[in-house]
Parts: sequence; structure tokens; C-alpha cells
Amino acid sequence: MPTIAVVFHSGYGHTQRMAQAVAQGAGAELIAIDAEGNLPVGGWEQLKAADAIIFGTPTYMGSVSWQFKKFADASSKYWYAQEWKDKIAAGFTNSAGVNGDKQSTLTALFTMAMQHGMIWVSQGLMPSNTKDAKRNDVNYLVSFSGAIAQSPSDAGAGEMAAGDLETARLFGERVASVTARMAAGQPQHSTAAPA
Repeated sequence: MPTIAVVFHSGYGHTQRMAQAVAQGAGAELIAIDAEGNLPVGGWEQLKAADAIIFGTPTYMGSVSWQFKKFADASSKYWYAQEWKDKIAAGFTNSAGVNGDKQSTLTALFTMAMQHGMIWVSQGLMPSNTKDAKRNDVNYLVSFSGAIAQSPSDAGAGEMAAGDLETARLFGERVASVTARMAAGQPQHSTAAPA
């Protein structure tokens, strides 16, 4: 069975809750980047051994947190050895704003994964964007390149929208499914009409 790691930084607990939901869906191991931007003992080895790495960070000032950036910069050692090449990659983020320039953060995660030669997995969910859509619907915030969540600046991590957490869980499931199919050498999707 493929091994999946969720490596993330969380400033106030919201991104941690999202990481937990992603990990639940993916059957993944959590690796927390600490307040100083460091991985726990054995964290780099876990990432090296993983078949897929899902990156998570809050969106601060339109990009990743400085702690996540420190981790990303430190990953250049593994880039030089091409140790993450052809691993599955995906990413998620949370911010206080409904928009909050979260796409910039996902783009930073995508770019890092591309520099490592990884294979990016999209959200793969249809949007909840009709007049009847409710805030707790899956993919209500409508992201395709990764999972996103929105948490008001005065709301604790326990108050996160259930729909955002379910979106994160389903995102984890998708990454696990794609990783398993890649490991088995199976095609990802068929567009052929049923016989």
C-alpha cells in the first residue's frame, strides 16, 4: 500500500485541522513544521520514503507562511539529489479571507512540486456555485488546483466550516486513489463511452 505524508505548518490551528482532515481521507501520516520552520526528528526521512507528499500552509500576505518557506528552501538538498522526482504531490491552504489570495499560495506549492519533478494532483471536485449552494457544501469556495478553506480571523479552529473540512477529506481520498493507481501502473481515468 502506498505511503502518503501530509507536511504542513499551522499558525493558529486552522491549517492543522485541515491537515487532519486531508490525512484522514488519504490514510496519511502527519508531519508538522514547527514554529521555527523545522521538521520533527525523522521528518525528512518520512518524506523521502513517501510515495506522495501533500503540502499544507496557511496563506499569509498572499503566500506561504515563513515557516513553510524555510522548509521549502531546505528541501533543495532533496531537489539536488532528485529524491522527490515522480512522487505524487498536492497542496492545500486556509486563510481568513474568502479569497485571501489563496491561489497564490497554491501556485507556490505547485511551483515547488514542479521544481522537484513531482506529479501534481488537482482537487477533482465539482464546484458548489449555484443559487441554492450553502456555505457547508463541498467545494463551496471553488478551487480546482488544491483544497482551500476559509476561517474568519476571530473564529477558533473548532469553528471551521464543516464543508471545508469535508472538502479537505475528499481531497485526501483523491490523492490516495491517484497514488494507488500510479503505484499499480493503472490508467488514471478513462473517457471511453461505456459499451
